[in-house]
Amino acid sequence: MFKVGDLVQPKKGGPKLEVLDVQGDEVICTPANILSGEKVTLKVSEVTLYEEDGDFGVC
Repeated sequence: MFKVGDLVQPKKGGPKLEVLDVQGDEVICTPANILSGEKVTLKVSEVTLYEEDGDFGVC
């Protein structure tokens, strides 16, 4: 379902994450806007593809 490079977000809310690896039913991610190298492992069932609603960036 998810692949390396996808942007995801936890279903319960949280920051936009970039998928680094997919291992079975887990995705290994890093915060998309922070270059800290921090990695987060989440279950596939806990995340959804990231989507922006509304007019982001429009003045």
